[in-house]
Amino acid sequence: MKLTFAFCTYNRSDRLENLVAAMRAQDCPIPFEILAVNNNSKDNTLAILENLAARPGVSLRFVTETEQGIVPARNRAIEEALESDILVFMDDDELPQAGLLNAAHDAIVNEGAECVGGRVEVDFTPHGRPTWLEDDLLGFLAEVKHGDTPFWITDDRTPVWTANIAYDMRLFRDHPALRFDKRYNREGSGMGGGEDAILFRTLLARGTKIRYRPDMAVWHFIEPWRLKRSYFLKLHYRAGLRVGRHELPAYPRILFGIPPFLVTQCVQQSLKVLGMYLTGQPGALRQAMNATHAMGCLVGFRYRS
Repeated sequence: MKLTFAFCTYNRSDRLENLVAAMRAQDCPIPFEILAVNNNSKDNTLAILENLAARPGVSLRFVTETEQGIVPARNRAIEEALESDILVFMDDDELPQAGLLNAAHDAIVNEGAECVGGRVEVDFTPHGRPTWLEDDLLGFLAEVKHGDTPFWITDDRTPVWTANIAYDMRLFRDHPALRFDKRYNREGSGMGGGEDAILFRTLLARGTKIRYRPDMAVWHFIEPWRLKRSYFLKLHYRAGLRVGRHELPAYPRILFGIPPFLVTQCVQQSLKVLGMYLTGQPGALRQAMNATHAMGCLVGFRYRS
């Protein structure tokens, strides 16, 4: 058997040495390679990868995906790993914790999982955690914590993301159309995307055996630009755009290209935000995120093709 440990990267050359060193330090019951998919980085990513590939240890293979965006990069990783038995994804702003590959291998080979996801722990070093950032917002920074006990995932209440996930590659070999959806692409250093959420829901709908393993864990480092309230508002607006464009059905009642209930929903959510801010109620930011999502749905529906 063979395992491919993959990450996609864009303009984060300063993180690559520590990342590859931590990946190479993993124990694994079967041979594994490290695969880096460079997505047209403008910094010295290629030079760093060439240097790292020449060092001793677990083999590092890298390719450049010229189509811009996280979806083409992830799909390129799948194509490059088709001859492997297991594909493990993580991101270039993370570090794997000890035991990650052992847990992924055990879940797929011994427990029969076709997909397995693990913990993603948010690390605020060195910038610190803002006082306004409540625990219920950490999931929007990709945190995944579903407890300390492994379990089978059967619905979308306990999602797992490509920040830390492994796949039995028979999923992709046997079903060539099963790939990340390009409609949910995110280019460059932008925010949002949602391609992993869509694939997760697709796998659930197919009855895929999905396992959660808390002993499969990564540290996720948060850049300063994400530690602002505006980030959470923009993230939800763009998520709403995608829902409006790609997920809402056709409605029989349309006024000026928009279902009236979307307008009502947006106004109600916005008025609630205003009331909460004026009265100093807690949770106003979370409500503002709901309002920007509703606005995104409205705009996305209006301009969908």
